[in-house]
Amino acid sequence: MTLPDLGSANLGTWGAVIAILAMAVATYLCRIAGVVLMGFIPLTPHVRRGLAALPGSIIAATVLPLIERLGLAAGIALLAAMGSMILRRNELLALVVGMSVIAGLRALGF
Repeated sequence: MTLPDLGSANLGTWGAVIAILAMAVATYLCRIAGVVLMGFIPLTPHVRRGLAALPGSIIAATVLPLIERLGLAAGIALLAAMGSMILRRNELLALVVGMSVIAGLRALGF
């Protein structure tokens, strides 16, 4: 498979830089478009409840399949990390607690 001829355009290493900058601009425009479009949506109580529930549902949709695949040890480690986060409000500590629990459970054969 050959790439299409770009004529006399020889971008060299600048091609990668231009591609990265173009994607950065596209990402920024997508984020701004979301904010601008939400300015036109009336925030009724129903919409507010939906937006408030959205982050939790995204986390559940991401984490629950992992727990199902990784087993009981992952679920226990997640609960330990959540407990640490509730008690101490420290993300790094919650990460260490969760990783320590799953490592310990895996060492015990779970």
